[in-house]
Amino acid sequence: MSKELSYTIEEVSQLLKVSKLTLYDLVKKGKIPVFRVGRQIRIDAKDLDDYILQQKTNGIPKSSPKTPKNDTKSLNKIVISGQDLVLDILGKHIEKHSSFKALRSFTGSLNSLISMYNGECDIVSLHMFDGDTGEYNLPYIKKILVGHPYIMLNLLSRKAGLYVKKGNPLHINSWSDLNNEKIKIVNREKGSGARILLDEQLRLHKINPRNIQGYDHEESNHLSVASTVAAGLADVGVGNEKVAKMVNIDFIPLITERYDLVMLKTPENERLNNTVKKILSSVQFQSEVNSLGDYDISQTGKIMYETD
Repeated sequence: MSKELSYTIEEVSQLLKVSKLTLYDLVKKGKIPVFRVGRQIRIDAKDLDDYILQQKTNGIPKSSPKTPKNDTKSLNKIVISGQDLVLDILGKHIEKHSSFKALRSFTGSLNSLISMYNGECDIVSLHMFDGDTGEYNLPYIKKILVGHPYIMLNLLSRKAGLYVKKGNPLHINSWSDLNNEKIKIVNREKGSGARILLDEQLRLHKINPRNIQGYDHEESNHLSVASTVAAGLADVGVGNEKVAKMVNIDFIPLITERYDLVMLKTPENERLNNTVKKILSSVQFQSEVNSLGDYDISQTGKIMYETD
């Protein structure tokens, strides 16, 4: 077996000084070949060097065979953005029931939505709370996907709230309890659904983030936040119920968040959109999600909003 060096998407992102979503877009368009090890996408060092060389020669590689006209593999690559395990299950079903190859981008809701606006994502998962309306997702979609036709489908609902240490020694039971200079939090990155939920609740409860110890301590996923609380490095963090059970800490449920998918309605996307709608409504997919526990699938597959 060849022992050539390979990189993760994140490592290439750092090397080239570009966003991960830009790389996913290049992969989706077939400009950089990839291979997968489990859930992780990797890029051969040689393929990366070839791509860089191609850019140095104004996009014309010195010797590159043309892609056969009947080879549509690169055209069928799609990017699913979001972090929940259920998105991996969705990707598996998409690959099983269609010719699409599902790539995963583990990026937060808001940044993923902006990437869809820029043409870099095909399926975006969202759980963004709007404090003014009490509604999830649609207020943000309407502001960002301006001029784009789209459809929003429910993936599932789940409990969101606060991670606290086992036994909840500081008796943290509500958002207002965070207004305590002795409490140290661990935050999520800007643009994530959990970060938006926290910031909206702080705004609604008139709590100044600058007065919260640890507000600038950011982690990039629910598991890292929960693990930080479990390790005693923070008193509280925002996340969902399932992850709290994984690391054996207590969870204070404060809201039921709707976790939706959004896809653009274009002629090119019609086949993908129909595939996803059929999968979400299938007994097989819903049973698989339901077996994981802690998910509400009562609206899974329902069209929550669709432009004309």
